[in-house]
Amino acid sequence: MPFSNALWIPTILFAVVGHVGLALPLAAETKNTHRPNILFIMADDVGSEALECYGGQSYRTPRLNQLAREGLRFEHAYSMAVCHPTRIALLSGRYPVRLGNPQWGTYPKEEESRTLAHLLANAGYATAIAGKWQLALLGDDPTHPQRLGFQESCLFGWHEGPRYYQPLIWQNGEVRSDVHDRYGPDVYCDFLIDFMTRKRDQPFFAYYPMALCHAVTNDLDKPVPVGPNGRYQNFAEMVAAMDERVGRLLDALDSAGLRERTLVLFYSDNGSPARTITGTRGDELIYEPVNSLRENVEIPGGKALLTDSGTRVPLIARWPGVVTPGGVTEDLVDVSDFLPTFAELADVPLSRDRPIDGHSFVGLLDGNAESRRSWVFAEHKDQSFVKDQRWKLYSDGRFFDMGTDAEEQHPLKPDQLGTDAQTAHLKLAKALDGLSESLVSHPEP
Repeated sequence: MPFSNALWIPTILFAVVGHVGLALPLAAETKNTHRPNILFIMADDVGSEALECYGGQSYRTPRLNQLAREGLRFEHAYSMAVCHPTRIALLSGRYPVRLGNPQWGTYPKEEESRTLAHLLANAGYATAIAGKWQLALLGDDPTHPQRLGFQESCLFGWHEGPRYYQPLIWQNGEVRSDVHDRYGPDVYCDFLIDFMTRKRDQPFFAYYPMALCHAVTNDLDKPVPVGPNGRYQNFAEMVAAMDERVGRLLDALDSAGLRERTLVLFYSDNGSPARTITGTRGDELIYEPVNSLRENVEIPGGKALLTDSGTRVPLIARWPGVVTPGGVTEDLVDVSDFLPTFAELADVPLSRDRPIDGHSFVGLLDGNAESRRSWVFAEHKDQSFVKDQRWKLYSDGRFFDMGTDAEEQHPLKPDQLGTDAQTAHLKLAKALDGLSESLVSHPEP
């Protein structure tokens, strides 16, 4: 059933019920969270090693460094290994496996009225999205974002055309005819700046699933247009462009007098790619590898891998007056946690007939509560894992001590487990057992 304005309560707590990991809301009287504006920026294909504030050495990211200095940096935030499942879990608060692992490029019809965007819109928030839409082909279904709760939208159509140069952009269900000579990320950024400025007198949810730093589309009949220098941007250039546009959004909040009233979150949908597309040779695309230095160690892009390089992603939160500047937390967060977090911020109860996987992390933002999450989950195709800060258990039985084997080279055998390992294995195995009956293959196109 859709969420209802008539059921608002001050905040939300969770009680674990059923199998491990599902949560139901319980009303509780706690501090007023003041219903902040929410600017949620999700980079595309950006691992934490790409950011200087996470120890990265290959690229300059001054505006994200600033965001980290002014906010809270999460050391243990996780996504799915690739982009589409991350977006499913973000909007639903549920792991894709719960929804039958929707076909690539789709969103379950029966879930359309229950999204994060609908939850906030029903709470009186203005909602907008700009950037990447990967949940339908907009040429076939141009009003899909509106059905999922976004009142305004400015999106490129995934595998329908260019996202960077001479972009194909759908705005509120219509193709824009005025962007042929513009750089796509500027169009998406300008749209959200205009939206936030116009909606400054009511709470808003501005969601920016960035095009950056994903490579150009590679599955059309011919390569998409190159940039003004005759090629596509390489990964380093895209990281710089990403950082600059984050800065533009932060500056826009300041100019509109919205800084103190806005929670800004920066996240990524998965790790960096193993390679990116930098140009063309006739109709042939030119690829180059993506390797980044962090603490003098070269890290290949881990997208589509269930390793830390594929699923452990940056998460930075800034909320002046609430989040203590310069903080770092080791608490666990995964992509399903954003829906209950935003529900608590908006003072909206979650439907009792629809258990979710996420746990609110509002208490980590204001420092008034400990984490409600003891493990995170990620899946890709027919494989998955659960893990905490140290231990990691795969659905195929492999078990790792990430504290001593971060590269996952030496799975522990049952007769090698000490007391701590046995306790951790029992906890993670119980979590996997609660999920296993839903686990099915998640093929890519």
